Amino acid sequence: MRWDNLKVDVEDSRSLPGYREPATVRTFDAPEALDTRFYEVRSKSALNKVPNASRMPFRWTINPYRGCAHACTFCFARPTHIYLDFDAGRDFEKEIVVKVNVPEVARAELMRPSWKHEHVALGTNTDPYQWVEGRYRLMPGIWEAMRDSGTPSSVLTKSPLLLRDAELMKQVHQAAGFAANLSIPTLDEKAWRASEPHTPHPRKRIEAVAELNRAGIPTGVLIAPLMPGINDEPKQVEEILELCGEAGATSIGGIPLHLRGDVRGVFMEWLRSYRPDLVARYEELYARGAYVGKAERERIAALVRRGRGRRSIPALRGPARDADPITMPERRPPREPAQTKLF
Repeated sequence: MRWDNLKVDVEDSRSLPGYREPATVRTFDAPEALDTRFYEVRSKSALNKVPNASRMPFRWTINPYRGCAHACTFCFARPTHIYLDFDAGRDFEKEIVVKVNVPEVARAELMRPSWKHEHVALGTNTDPYQWVEGRYRLMPGIWEAMRDSGTPSSVLTKSPLLLRDAELMKQVHQAAGFAANLSIPTLDEKAWRASEPHTPHPRKRIEAVAELNRAGIPTGVLIAPLMPGINDEPKQVEEILELCGEAGATSIGGIPLHLRGDVRGVFMEWLRSYRPDLVARYEELYARGAYVGKAERERIAALVRRGRGRRSIPALRGPARDADPITMPERRPPREPAQTKLF
């Protein structure tokens, strides 16, 4: 098995809601995995159906991991950890679920005669190219299943690790259609290190955009989330647009921060420490719920639209569209969530 040769310590096992067999709990002797536990589980299914209420332009996702070591303060997927009896804060970052059999299960599902070859999106919940993918290598098997079944697909990630699988992505594109998108919220060093502390450097992501496009793999950029007073200054956005345009980005989109459910508490706690001067403004902007008002959405959309227009770069039409909120049920059963996220 692909995970048998990993240099790890087996701590114990633990039962997780929604999984029949107890998860094997492992730790890695690596700086990137400090104080992090990885729960190996075996999934009965790989394909997750996106709720009909969602405004996303796809209906199927695959999420090989639950939880994310990137530790982005604003991560839309944090509440999904609650259904595993974890919390949306530290546990989301330090208790990572690994579906060790997902490539095999995905292949079985995608090769069924009843499969209609609809678009499948990856990276819609937690990042499939977060650090631990370098150890478990689940993504190559998934791309091979997409290629062999003729299934169109896409990926959204913050990591240049996806370059490792560029040849497979090219094969998927030739067989059925494929697009990659890199999430790049900011190039400001302080804002990047504070808001998404364990992600690869944003400029490395831009280099990945350029390399993938040179390889013939359509690759766009999602500037998200745009956070008022933190990374939404016109000069900041313009710099991203300029560099991504030079990198050959096939599309660029931008959306405002969403503070849904438990994400709000995690983000506001961070904001009180990082930018206490902005707390009152955010409490006003999000007084009515998870989304900013229409005027703020339009302001943020215009930031990206104007710069994109000057460079003749199309709008992002894959994982998200400018300022489109996602409409989803407030509650879900304690099974594999089909939740999608924008960043």
